[in-house]
Amino acid sequence: MPSKPLYKKIILKLSGEAFLGNLSFGVDPTATKEIAKEIISVHELGVKICVVIGAGNLFRGETEVHRNGMDRATADYMGMLGTIINGMALQSTIESLGVETRLMTAFEIKAVAEPYIRRRAVHHLDKERIVIFGGGTGSPFVTTDTAAALRGLELNCQVLMKGTKVDGVYSKDPKKYPDAKLLKSLTFLEAVGDIDIRVMDRAAISMCMEHHLPVIVYNFFQKGNTKRVVFGEPIGTHIS
Repeated sequence: MPSKPLYKKIILKLSGEAFLGNLSFGVDPTATKEIAKEIISVHELGVKICVVIGAGNLFRGETEVHRNGMDRATADYMGMLGTIINGMALQSTIESLGVETRLMTAFEIKAVAEPYIRRRAVHHLDKERIVIFGGGTGSPFVTTDTAAALRGLELNCQVLMKGTKVDGVYSKDPKKYPDAKLLKSLTFLEAVGDIDIRVMDRAAISMCMEHHLPVIVYNFFQKGNTKRVVFGEPIGTHIS
């Protein structure tokens, strides 16, 4: 492993399912603590970290639209509130381990978080605080993947790291196809154009491609992997 991190400022995207642990719904304190420890292990290297969180453990707007006919905009706003709940859980856990954080949201909810202002986020990072973003982009019809791409670009992050439960991006769904192959690298055009490859939503990938923000998809739940990615070890799938 190199002596210094390759990346000094990162944006980490985590799904809401990361917080489930052994539960079928909600936030598992044990799982949240393991997530916090993994993030802190990188923060201790002097790396500036931003975190964007999904809400699939609490509410999936797209599912409610298809299953119950809920209005899409309403469903998406409910999902955004779920990301803030996850952000509060992560903030509380990280701070219980002795590291200062700030939770910032795309729409105002002043009782629990700061509204997102780019300059304030930069200030918090410069003060060595971990910055957690809730509320997606603040607009419906947009995923938290796109929120991660947007915040990563706004804050001049060097890489967007998408932490998942699998080792990277496969040629097709490995749960359905035993012959699916792990892809070590992809171009943005391949990630956008191949319908069998699921990385992030196309809006997020297109934004990263247009503005040259590399994406690394890796297994967040293998202890130490986030640190390995930051040091530039060839794990996961690199998209550039």
